[in-house]
Amino acid sequence: MTGSNDVGAAGAPARLSAVLHVVRSTQRRGAEVFASDLSTALSDIGFASRVVALTPQAGPGPTLPLDVLGQRPLGATTLRALRRAAREADVVVAHGSRTLDACALGLAGTGTPFVYRSIGDPAAWSTRGLRRVRTALLLRRAAQVVVLWPGAARTLGRAHGIPAARTTVVPNGVAVADHPVPEPAARVAARARLGLPAEGPVAACIGALGAEKRVGDVLDAVAAVPGVHLLVVGDGPERPALEGRATAPGLTGRVHFAGVLPGSDEALAAADVVVLASRTEGMPGVLIEAGLAARPAVATAVGAVAEVVEGGVTGVLVAPGDTGALAEGLRTVLLSGPATAAAMGAAARRRCAARFSMSVVAQRWTDVLRIVISAAPRR
Repeated sequence: MTGSNDVGAAGAPARLSAVLHVVRSTQRRGAEVFASDLSTALSDIGFASRVVALTPQAGPGPTLPLDVLGQRPLGATTLRALRRAAREADVVVAHGSRTLDACALGLAGTGTPFVYRSIGDPAAWSTRGLRRVRTALLLRRAAQVVVLWPGAARTLGRAHGIPAARTTVVPNGVAVADHPVPEPAARVAARARLGLPAEGPVAACIGALGAEKRVGDVLDAVAAVPGVHLLVVGDGPERPALEGRATAPGLTGRVHFAGVLPGSDEALAAADVVVLASRTEGMPGVLIEAGLAARPAVATAVGAVAEVVEGGVTGVLVAPGDTGALAEGLRTVLLSGPATAAAMGAAARRRCAARFSMSVVAQRWTDVLRIVISAAPRR
């Protein structure tokens, strides 16, 4: 099957090009939300676009209303369902590493090309030992690889031999209209709902509570900055240990665990700054959402973080593992006076709206998809 968005010879609109997006699960996470927003934007442009999940969500938390292919990401039933769904598509987009495995295996021999969207930092997960060899083989099955920033493209070229002609840089994107700057009344209401003090500086740490996020570093940094409260949004295996650390002298009563929220908006309305201490990242959507909410960030300069946060302008960038620098960044943003945070927040809003608007990102995806579709053999 081939598709076209052009007008046919008789003047009637040709069939819309069909795009199938594949995500890992129905859980409301960054890759899944992006795929859903991109699918909507592509539909508005003129594609027939839909999203499917390899599996349902494994645990509690917000979900997305997506069709589910199976119960195991690489199960035979899942792969057969993927092949059936791909028959109706001109191109498949695989969002994230687990979907790379599924699409490389499940689409073999179908004639339907797929584009792989790399969402993390390939230098952190795919450049060593057998994983390096395996990843290279899987990536070569993709018609095109989309990465979030130029550094990721260079890593794929060095580590896996993926030529520049098959790699395209398209950043993360957010629907700007869905993330307005919170009104003062929203700040008051959000703090009351989340059990935060009505006045005083609040930092927010938003994301999965896993080892790679190094939320413990955030606790140490906050402990060194008296008067600052920390809102921790998310859940994960590190939560019990983090809750224990939050009772240490100097932190008692200043750390508030909110669990998983439906989105980031309420936390961003309540906070004055977003803090991220990860040792590895792709291009965190939460930092883009923070920028759109006019909230500066204090973040580790890993992955594509520096593409989102401009050090000294929209926030503060520090080296991973440097809790002293993290604390100093919080002091710079929160304790230098309201004008500093306001100026950084306004600059963050301008930067993120200009660079990461979904409407702009979707147009760049349109170029990628049309090239792949036009190069695919007719079926």
